[in-house]
Amino acid sequence: MRHTLSHVLAAAVKELYPTTTFGIGPAIDDGFYYDIDFGGEKISEADLPKIEKKMRGIVARNLKLERQVRERKAALAWATENKQELKRELIEELPEDEEISFYTLGDFEDLCRGPHLESTAEAGVFKLVKVAGAYWRGDEKRQMLTRIYGVAFETETELEEYLKRQEEAKARDHRKLGKELDLFCFSDLVGAGLPLFTPRGTVLREMVSSYSLSLRARAGFSKVWTPHITKTDLYKASGHYAKFGDELFMVHSQVNGEEFAMKPMNCPHHAQIFASKPRTYKEMPVRYMEATTDYRDERTGELGGLSRVRSLTQDDSHVFCRVTQIKAEIQQLVQIVRELYETVGMAKMRARLSYRSDEDKYLGDAKLWQMAQAQIKEAAIENGLDFFEAEGEAAFYGPKIDFMAEDALGREHQVATVQLDFVQPERFGLEFVNEKGEKERPVMVHHATLGSIERFLSVFIEHTGGWFPFWCAPEQVRILTVNDQAEEYVAKISEKLAHVVLEKPLKYNELRFAIDDSNESLGKKIRRAVEMKVPVVLIVGPKDAESDEVSVRLRDREEKIKLVELEQYLAAL
Repeated sequence: MRHTLSHVLAAAVKELYPTTTFGIGPAIDDGFYYDIDFGGEKISEADLPKIEKKMRGIVARNLKLERQVRERKAALAWATENKQELKRELIEELPEDEEISFYTLGDFEDLCRGPHLESTAEAGVFKLVKVAGAYWRGDEKRQMLTRIYGVAFETETELEEYLKRQEEAKARDHRKLGKELDLFCFSDLVGAGLPLFTPRGTVLREMVSSYSLSLRARAGFSKVWTPHITKTDLYKASGHYAKFGDELFMVHSQVNGEEFAMKPMNCPHHAQIFASKPRTYKEMPVRYMEATTDYRDERTGELGGLSRVRSLTQDDSHVFCRVTQIKAEIQQLVQIVRELYETVGMAKMRARLSYRSDEDKYLGDAKLWQMAQAQIKEAAIENGLDFFEAEGEAAFYGPKIDFMAEDALGREHQVATVQLDFVQPERFGLEFVNEKGEKERPVMVHHATLGSIERFLSVFIEHTGGWFPFWCAPEQVRILTVNDQAEEYVAKISEKLAHVVLEKPLKYNELRFAIDDSNESLGKKIRRAVEMKVPVVLIVGPKDAESDEVSVRLRDREEKIKLVELEQYLAAL
């Protein structure tokens, strides 16, 4: 249905703008899009109602979608005759033995594999929602096309529910909330994809990062530190240079001309720490962790808020273990993932177990892969994970588990990962001495609980709508004064807040609080605290001072408590 509607969109555009040429128009989750070259004519969202009206007219005509097959020569002639150069490119790239099919829709004809509905009358309900730019074939060296997005559902109710969710998503957009809540910003002078975190945003990112690291510290991980640049020899040895060399930011020494790279990942560095001294089986497993910023030369057009950046901070960790220890290490990491995502309110998740296929792209002993894949599956079953298996989705160096968590709007996001690696230990010659005095090769396990902290925060901000849990809120408590006649009492409350110790999920030395004793009205102070989504607001006036009470305003309720109960009350929150 959605793919049929992409053709209806193209047919409508062709009627309205006869000189247009077309790229591709696939079905996607919840809808469809088409990439179109309007020949320099500017198309905006203001044009969507006109195009949508034309689409409805085509749908109402009950047009049949008829398939025909052409030989390659005839297909190329069609592309030339209709001045469809992008389609010609697609035809030329098709394998010699592939059937080349076309679909007609009234007077409109398009290169397409299908499938489609029999008639436009079956097309359901739809709405055009967005216009965006898209480089042809995703290559920023090629022409910029206009991408028109639409959504489609079987019923009007489903469409209304979708549009309602989209409105809620707009209100929760992390870029919008990041500005409103003063969490992060960008600067043209610093560069695209390089976020700057404000004091408030820095508190948030450090709280979630510290929590993630604390869970692994409890599981026996030790902190390490690695520099931000490295000789390219390291990535050539690990194999990353050959695979990801175009993502590297290069740095050249002005002293001796040595070539360095800004590190895009941390695993080769951690491997060098493991290799820095002799190891025995008694030390295994060896567990390292590091929250550190990496750098990747992402394309400008693919950057977006905190979701895709050029400087990404990973709560990275690596385990060097024996083959027989793989399952136990995976189980421990799975438990850490579960605990963290339950804490942040995203407990509903499923896992993809990614295995190797019969292709030649995978490195390492096939028998070792089979053993590891079996251990991954056993760990998933024993931990009661909601999982599915995906053959051919493994990394080239080993099988993995990718976790997908659901947010408050029902959207699924890939979050944590556990990846086995048989290649880097081999490439770097990592080894330890076993019980027999023989040298044995360890297996490397990559793990990130948050993944990219920036990307996690983009998800977390939208999941919470900016109402962060009390433990990680940048500003946990704000004291509002009714007037200036309770200064001594406010000082007394502040003294108490400075000594509140929160026990869970971490121990903190002090509460994060601020005082709004401005001369503005109480109503305005309350509105300002709500706009900044401060979880706890304490309202203090002369009457409170007399009765030794405090008015506590939470998001969902308001109550008065005695001052002597305040420390215990906040610790409980």
